[in-house]
Amino acid sequence: MRILLYTVLFFFLIAVQAQSNTEVFLVDIIKSNNNNNNNNIELANLQNISNNEAHDNQPNFFDANTVMFSSTRDGQTDIRGYGINNQETSWLTDTPFENEYSPLKIPNSEAISAVHLDNDGLQRLYQYDLANGTSKVLLKEIKVGYNVWFNSTILISSVLVNDKMDLVVSNLDDNSNITVAHDVGRSIHKIPNSGLVSFISYENNTSSIKSLDPISGNIKTIKSLPIPIKDICWLVDNIVLIPNGKKIVQLNINDDNISVLYSFKEKEINEISRISISPDNKHLVFVSEESPEIIVQKQVEAYNKGNWEEFASYFSENITVKNFPDDTLYEGNSKLKSNYKQFFSDNPKSKIKIVKRISNRNIVIDEELITINGEEHHQSVLYKINKGEIISMYFIRGKQGSPKVEAIVQKQFDTWNEKDIDNFVKTFSDDIKVYEFQNKIYVDGQKQLYDIFSELFTSSPDLHCEISNRIIIGNTVIDKEVISDKTEDSHEAIVIYEVENGKIFRMTTLNN
Repeated sequence: MRILLYTVLFFFLIAVQAQSNTEVFLVDIIKSNNNNNNNNIELANLQNISNNEAHDNQPNFFDANTVMFSSTRDGQTDIRGYGINNQETSWLTDTPFENEYSPLKIPNSEAISAVHLDNDGLQRLYQYDLANGTSKVLLKEIKVGYNVWFNSTILISSVLVNDKMDLVVSNLDDNSNITVAHDVGRSIHKIPNSGLVSFISYENNTSSIKSLDPISGNIKTIKSLPIPIKDICWLVDNIVLIPNGKKIVQLNINDDNISVLYSFKEKEINEISRISISPDNKHLVFVSEESPEIIVQKQVEAYNKGNWEEFASYFSENITVKNFPDDTLYEGNSKLKSNYKQFFSDNPKSKIKIVKRISNRNIVIDEELITINGEEHHQSVLYKINKGEIISMYFIRGKQGSPKVEAIVQKQFDTWNEKDIDNFVKTFSDDIKVYEFQNKIYVDGQKQLYDIFSELFTSSPDLHCEISNRIIIGNTVIDKEVISDKTEDSHEAIVIYEVENGKIFRMTTLNN
């Protein structure tokens, strides 16, 4: 909803690692002519350097010209390298029936370390000599999740302990492992121009970026954070980069200034994570989940092929199928398989034609013409995607939308932009209800609507909204809205309006 999008969105996804289809991307860092201004940089020349129909993750730089990352092929995960100059890839490890993750260059050597999952199920940190292909165990006693090398003999690791991670300093010379902090995150980095390492702390139900002196063990808080985050990297010694959906945000730890460094418009970029900067500060590498639009398109193509097994594979095990807004039809992938197996058997020539598609982050809404037994039916389907799977599917059915339905929604849109509170409120029914998807009500009745928007129009006269896409199904209008003002970046949302007797009686916002 536009009112919710007025404040700057600074929302970070906290998710456990999942073996969804992810890709590794590389961009150039272009600095401004003013070399004293570290904030004024651009990102350019986006490249997909993994380009793999499987799980690619945990990129780091071996040197200024070489990126390393974990990559899955034929069910096995090995370490892959990419040369920036020659744009060629190669496999740095090849261990049948075993898997490697989180590659890092070992200082002062031509070797890398990687988290190795043995075929006995144990997780250890290994060293791989790239010159002769040999490998050996570095740390036997601790279960390393993520780490960074402080020097060639000291490394700092997030170590798995029960359901959380501890921060451990390991010294290979004396084989010591000292726990220095509890409940930490996966993002550990050397801080530029210092002898310190940063980590993310979640202790005491708080979230903060902290520094560690691995020699003395001294820990200090660099910056407390309002919400938990998973991934960061250092641009320079006072600028931290943080992935946020399709954006990369920069945080100045000296003055608390937060701004968007870059917002990716490309459809193949979705939820960004695991970012790293090259040693010469000329390249940035990051991981992106597969676009929800691509996942939805794959299941449409599987449907049109009549392949019910492939079709079902794009849905989660606990898929929920409903009529919008909240009429549950059935739950579970097994039920979906059974239903569509029978449907494809009864309707072998059924096809879907996509008329329009609206998307915003993990929500995709398709306007479809579906042919069943030679008859064409009009419907819209709302898909919610998480970790590469469709987790819910909502049907909105009806005939082609009428001009009268569109006209009332357009009038509320126009009066919103004009800040005409009286005529804006008149487009809604007396008992209007506004929901945040899914079914969280935050406006109940015309009076509350008036109070909220009257205050908004007064305090924010420069807010402006544009419709970038619109779907109309029966008495339902689905809008993709872009909201902006003179001081903030633009924000996007999907809003679903339901009209009855010439009034909007329910509005559902999908802000994600």
